Amino acid sequence: MGLTIVLLFAAAAVAFGLITGVRIVPQAKVMVVERLGKFHHVASSGLNILIPFMDSPRAMEMRSGTRIVRNTLVDLREQVMGFETVQVITHDNVNMEVGSVIYYQIVDPGRALYQVENLALAIEQLTMTNLRNVMGGLTLDQTLTSRETVNTKLRMVLDEATEKWGVKVTRVELREIEPPQAIKAAMAKQMTAERERRAEVTKAEGDKSAAILQAEGEKISRILRAEAERDAEVARAEGHKRAVMLEAEGKAEATRLTFEAIHTGRATPEVLALRYLETLQELGKGENKMFVPYEATAAMGTLSMLKDVFGREGTASPAPEAPRLPARNPSAAALSAQAIARNAAATATAPMPATRRVQPPPSDE
Repeated sequence: MGLTIVLLFAAAAVAFGLITGVRIVPQAKVMVVERLGKFHHVASSGLNILIPFMDSPRAMEMRSGTRIVRNTLVDLREQVMGFETVQVITHDNVNMEVGSVIYYQIVDPGRALYQVENLALAIEQLTMTNLRNVMGGLTLDQTLTSRETVNTKLRMVLDEATEKWGVKVTRVELREIEPPQAIKAAMAKQMTAERERRAEVTKAEGDKSAAILQAEGEKISRILRAEAERDAEVARAEGHKRAVMLEAEGKAEATRLTFEAIHTGRATPEVLALRYLETLQELGKGENKMFVPYEATAAMGTLSMLKDVFGREGTASPAPEAPRLPARNPSAAALSAQAIARNAAATATAPMPATRRVQPPPSDE
């Protein structure tokens, strides 16, 4: 009976040892194993055998949401830790509330357990203090417009501080920035004024572009109109030139035909003189008078003949002969002058009527 009890206790101890000594670690997680209270090794994912009563896993405090959880498994994946809004003061003395989010990853579980007492609390407090320092060196406008700069500075500071803890800070983001209500109202007014200014500038630029386009259109229209008028004037001048040329050609052709008809018909000087006098009569009609100069040689001969005729006082003498011209076809002007000279000579040789002498009246003496 006593031996049976001993065997039962031995079997229970072996079963307990097997149960407590065999550990299965999930993927992407590890377990820190201590032997007799001292760090021994890090159990990786898979099946691991621990020596009962000698080896024991070390628990780590991890943050899950707002709670702190103790767990013997260390998660090697990238983790996110969000913080509540904290009060910060900017460089221009503006109070605001800033909320942040940090992404980190445990790269050395041994140092994460033995270099810091509470890793989650240490990361939280380190993030808040460095956030106040970074935001304190920036103005309000810089904090609102330079979030990427704030994120980069904060990540570099946290990564440098957590390196000895075996933690790698991969990313830091400012979740929200809440300025005071008065600052919000002023920012809203500024935004409205800025948008109105942009609208006015856009409208002015549109009016300017429209005026420029309209001026360019008027300029092009005037240029085209001037070119059209120039082309029209050139076309009219070409037409007038063509008409004048055709008229001149017609007159030349008519003159040529008339000249040929006269020479072909062998017109006598009397016929030409008669046509000349008829033409003078036609020209003398109407209000406008046209004076046609005679041929110079015929006019000089006529004047000389008239002088000789009227220069003699009733002496009958034969009429001086007109100067002989070179033998050629007399012109109409020459024939007319010769006819006038002959008429004047006939008048001068006609007998004068008898006149009686009138006695003067007697004087009173």
